[in-house]
Amino acid sequence: MKISRIETFLVPPRWLFCRVETDEGLIGWGEPVVEGRAEVVRSAVEVLSEYLIGEDPLRIEQHWQVLTKGGFYRGGPVLSSAVAGLDQALWDIAGQAYGAPVHALLGGPVRDRVRVYSWVGGDDPNEVAEGIAAQVEAGMTAVKMNASGQLSAIPTAAEVAAVVRRVAAAREVLGDGRDVAIDFHGRATAAGVRRILPEIAPFHPLFVEEPLLPEQAHLLHDVVTASPVPVATGERLFGRAEFRTPLQAGVAVLQPDLSHAGGISEVRRIGAMAEPYGAVLAPHCPLGPIALAASLQIAFSTPNFLIQEQSIGMHYHGGGAELLDYVVDPEPFRFVDGHIRRPEAPGLGITVDEAAVRAAAREGHAWRNPIWRHDDGSFAEW
Repeated sequence: MKISRIETFLVPPRWLFCRVETDEGLIGWGEPVVEGRAEVVRSAVEVLSEYLIGEDPLRIEQHWQVLTKGGFYRGGPVLSSAVAGLDQALWDIAGQAYGAPVHALLGGPVRDRVRVYSWVGGDDPNEVAEGIAAQVEAGMTAVKMNASGQLSAIPTAAEVAAVVRRVAAAREVLGDGRDVAIDFHGRATAAGVRRILPEIAPFHPLFVEEPLLPEQAHLLHDVVTASPVPVATGERLFGRAEFRTPLQAGVAVLQPDLSHAGGISEVRRIGAMAEPYGAVLAPHCPLGPIALAASLQIAFSTPNFLIQEQSIGMHYHGGGAELLDYVVDPEPFRFVDGHIRRPEAPGLGITVDEAAVRAAAREGHAWRNPIWRHDDGSFAEW
């Protein structure tokens, strides 16, 4: 069996899909994308495809090694994301070729269902209670929300109080039997987050996400040591080596993204690397159905897994295209009591609606993240 064709599809709301076809008729799908830079990743996929065309798709590890190390200059979000989508597609083909779900090829499932969470509140959250109540009504047992909009370098008393009010409102609606995770989105400084975390600790967040920017990983140890709340990070890290510092700092939750951090092959290794540190995996996934399907294969085969992000109804979609628009059967993504049941279909466990993808690709998109500014006109982290 040989890889005969690789195509990419820029589809709303902000995603990039790739389709890998073999000369025996098997087709694998992947999701190689950097949100806001999808066109750049598309070009990287085209360059990497030069190597893959004519190769045996089942030599996944060999291809991962060549794609990540075959160039003198390595790494970074664009290359790692291009490799990630291609890697997902190759695992999808392998599962079909062997007649098994990917989690079976990774050693078999270690759980029967995977807990998921939903987003509430948007980029600059204000009233969150109503959104959380709707998720509780829908059966979800966990939600995540941004801590705030933009933050001052040293948060004011008013900014701290606003974060506390949001977390308190969430806990009031959720009660003690459900969870809320708080995303700082890299908007805080080390001084700022150390000021805020003790104030929200009484409401017992499941974790606080990305309290610092990835380039400030050397400061994580001080934040973790001072924090009474479990710290999570990793959505902007792209390989095992970059996770070493957070693990050594004592981060409790790693959040590699299956569409950024080298795909199924590398995220599986990141999970194994985290296990001796006592850290758990909560893969980042504000993306489409292929990325979520790949994430679930990792979730079902990883012992130290915590919870899975998913984007159904997420604010980034802007009321436009949704995750379920691109699959033939939504059943693999059906939530039961805030969980997803283990898929048993071969490969990634979903059937991509190719006609819907090709139609959407004719529209395409040019999604860019917002540019925020402080009141004085200076740049603010989004």
